[in-house]
Amino acid sequence: MPRGDKRRRSPAEYVTDGAWPHAVLDDHHGARVAQEVAARLRRVIDERGWSVAEVSRRSGVSRMTVAQVLDGAVWCDLLTIANLEKMLGVDLWPGRNPGNPPQ
Repeated sequence: MPRGDKRRRSPAEYVTDGAWPHAVLDDHHGARVAQEVAARLRRVIDERGWSVAEVSRRSGVSRMTVAQVLDGAVWCDLLTIANLEKMLGVDLWPGRNPGNPPQ
């Protein structure tokens, strides 16, 4: 699959003001989706008092990937989001209720 120019930069590189994941972004829908996924993931991790290593162990998603998603360093793929949602029992995807677990 060809990679468009907008994927050459990481989601956090679209920050125009503030700090990821609560920053103001330029007009890039994908970066805004990645920002919301990271913010929801961070909120759940903090609420549960878990480490990135604990999320990795429970979900099967590598610790590096979890850390990079939280930092906005990578474009999170759907399988990663699905694995995290299933393990956490919450929706991470924007536009859905964060407390509504996936089936």
